[in-house]
Amino acid sequence: MANKKATLKIGGMSCASCAQTIEGALKKAKGVTEANVNFATEKAVIFYNSSQISFQELEGVVESTGYHVVEELAKEGQEERMMQRAQRKMFWSWVFTLPIVIWMIPEMVTGVAWPSKFIYDLGLIILATPVVFILGWTTLRSAAKAIGHISANMDVLIAMGTSASYITGLASLFVPVANYAGVAAMIMAFHLTGRYIEAKAKGRASQAIKKLLELGAKTAHILIDGQEKEIAIEEVKLNDIMVVRPGEKIPTDGVIIEGKSAIDESMATGESMPVNKKVSDEVIGATINQQGLLKVKATKIGKDTFLSQVIKMVEECQGSKVPIQEFADKVTSYFVPTVIGIALMTFLAWFLFPGFFSGILIWAQGFIPWVNPDLNVISLAVIATVAVLVIACPCALGLATPTALMVGSGIGAENGVLIREGAAIQTLKDVHTIVFDKTGTITKGKPEITDIVAMDGFKEEELLRLAASVENASEHPLGQAIVRGAREKGIELISPQDFEAVAGKGVKAKVEGKEVLIGSRKLMQGIELTSSIEETLRRLEDEAKTAMLVACQRRIAGVIAVADTLKEGSVAAIAELEKMGLKTVILTGDNQRTGEAIAKKVGISRVLAEVLPDQKVAEIQRLQEKVGIVAMVGDGINDAPALTQANVGIAIGTGTDIAIEASDVTLVSGELSAVIKAIKLSRATFKKIKQNLYWAYGYNTAAIPIAILGLLHPVIAEIAMATSSISVVTNANRLRKIKLD
Repeated sequence: MANKKATLKIGGMSCASCAQTIEGALKKAKGVTEANVNFATEKAVIFYNSSQISFQELEGVVESTGYHVVEELAKEGQEERMMQRAQRKMFWSWVFTLPIVIWMIPEMVTGVAWPSKFIYDLGLIILATPVVFILGWTTLRSAAKAIGHISANMDVLIAMGTSASYITGLASLFVPVANYAGVAAMIMAFHLTGRYIEAKAKGRASQAIKKLLELGAKTAHILIDGQEKEIAIEEVKLNDIMVVRPGEKIPTDGVIIEGKSAIDESMATGESMPVNKKVSDEVIGATINQQGLLKVKATKIGKDTFLSQVIKMVEECQGSKVPIQEFADKVTSYFVPTVIGIALMTFLAWFLFPGFFSGILIWAQGFIPWVNPDLNVISLAVIATVAVLVIACPCALGLATPTALMVGSGIGAENGVLIREGAAIQTLKDVHTIVFDKTGTITKGKPEITDIVAMDGFKEEELLRLAASVENASEHPLGQAIVRGAREKGIELISPQDFEAVAGKGVKAKVEGKEVLIGSRKLMQGIELTSSIEETLRRLEDEAKTAMLVACQRRIAGVIAVADTLKEGSVAAIAELEKMGLKTVILTGDNQRTGEAIAKKVGISRVLAEVLPDQKVAEIQRLQEKVGIVAMVGDGINDAPALTQANVGIAIGTGTDIAIEASDVTLVSGELSAVIKAIKLSRATFKKIKQNLYWAYGYNTAAIPIAILGLLHPVIAEIAMATSSISVVTNANRLRKIKLD
């Protein structure tokens, strides 16, 4: 059986190490070819061979690591409940912890425990117990599961830190050691607070999907036997006729069969100006009808609609990995075991070199209020060890990349830039050259006849009749332009026989028993081209027109020229790309002269002309060898292989489904200005990723040595650790302020 893809929503993860543990177990499972577990989105994307492992067995692998699979249908409600539960835990943890703080302050200032040492120590233990063992039970259980599976996550560090602190409280009742049970409660309270704030921030980062889901219409008015009836959107069937009044959302994708209007398509394209639509025009579900009454035939429903596809692409992007994340994941996988090792060595070092550490504390006590060199060595060793365990939690590392990717992909969707693979965000910022297909990408793809030059005794009408009769069997835009031109003149066409399309050269067929050829010089092998014909071709090509030779019975009957007008904004978009330091290339099957004329009009710096469809991949490969990273922008079926070959494939959303499926990025509006948006978004998102990783590593790298020396109070360490995670997610959310226009 072919590989299948599964997406699982996973519950119980607390940090990037949890994701690493699950991902490692999945990758080891027989039949799994690829697995990616994303901590920020709490999802696992798995590619597997269904003949070797079942979907239920995949769920079993996840469960075996100590985590659980969340049912997709219950996901939304469960997320809300989990948020409320986190808020309650935070609230009650402070109900018990604030009295501890108030009770500890006089003892820290005066050195006297009130009302007595025994009652003080016992009271801290009693108040700390529910915080650590009831409200913090989930954290302790997660740590136990991780240890049971011979792995280590953030919860292991928190559990070790709070447990060590709590044990000193019990010990203080029997031996002369400082009581840190209150510190254990504070660490857990700050941990639970950080988890709640982080969850809220992650919710903001992932709100793009929620926004998209809310865009869809909830009901539709359909015609049944001439009567209008309101039904739920889920009940709409293919070919149902929907009635859409001004101000209403179009329920689902369809085609207008009656009426005309201006449609607000900003939810799809990011463009604020409404688009005029008439009979036979396609409309997108969830866009807004602004003016006239429309009757729309449903052409796509459910998962096939544009909105559903957008949601799918955003989810795929958010569940994928950026290459730089591989490095962060590798570091994280070794981080927690290393920290545990450092913590154990710190504890031993304080016993082996007490004089060295005491000297540092004596020096620091003048400017760091919580430093107390008068404590015994056991108490000082516990403080340093617990601080190391708490400050080094790698949660921020696990959030650094995926949260920025979540926000960036969501902003892209809101602006008509759909990113399928997270890797495209990293690659796009480094693109050196952008290659543009011509027809339908730079131009509108709707060419018209501009010149008819009859030769050798043929008349213009006869020339057009022969050419249009042959091209009537072709689907090529240039051929269809000739057919439209003939019909507009009222010319009656004849059904061709033995029609054949010659890739990259033209077409040929028999019309009324005569062999007719239409195409480029390459198609006219063995047919004489006089200097007059060549001069006509040169003149038309210099005017950026596509000149097609028409031959009848092995002699040239004339030349028909077709021109495709540039898309609005193409010139400005190319100029902006060049200004951004990118090199632009036009890729066309036209001859060099026509290609250069179009390139000159639009401002493109390099032309690759006379490229047959099957040669496009080779041209992209040659460019990659010369300049490095190349992006390709195209819209047609024959662009799909080249889009795949390019380092980043960018499909014009108005193009074919095949081109869109082959691409890494889809531009919904079809305007080249969206390419600029995509590149700006890529650069801004990757900048945030680098900033996040820098700060995430920075917190740990700078703080661990300070903790080892006993200069970092465990509570301050927990505050700093929680702050690092929150700051990383908050920084990712700042992406929303980026201006892509």
